[in-house]
Amino acid sequence: MGNSELEAVSEQVPVSGIRVMVVDDSTTIRRTAETLLKREGFEVITAEDGFEALSKIVDCHPDIIFLDIMMPRLDGYQTCAVIKNNKAFRNTPVVMLSSKDSIFDRARGSLVGSEQYVTKPFTREELLEAIKDHVSSPA
Repeated sequence: MGNSELEAVSEQVPVSGIRVMVVDDSTTIRRTAETLLKREGFEVITAEDGFEALSKIVDCHPDIIFLDIMMPRLDGYQTCAVIKNNKAFRNTPVVMLSSKDSIFDRARGSLVGSEQYVTKPFTREELLEAIKDHVSSPA
């Protein structure tokens, strides 16, 4: 891709400087999301579970967090509740990721403060749409 093509792409989707965190205990899911998002120009931080995510959030200050629900030690609901109860990170958008798609799961995600619920397997478009909907572009 030439420089002019690269500039045209970056003008269409201003992504530089946007930090995306992907938290999932599945290496495959993390790598897939990381590859898709990095290809689009996002800075991507990954974590295996809620505990690792919470320590990385403090260091990295992500602009949006994709959070798996079913994880060992600290599940997605618990992790989201901790994020939303912290003054510094309360406004960070959290998108729940789950292979389950029941009304109960969606409601529980809303109760702990998540902005959106995406069913796995997710598509590139679903990830990009969630970022576009919840993250304002850096000025």
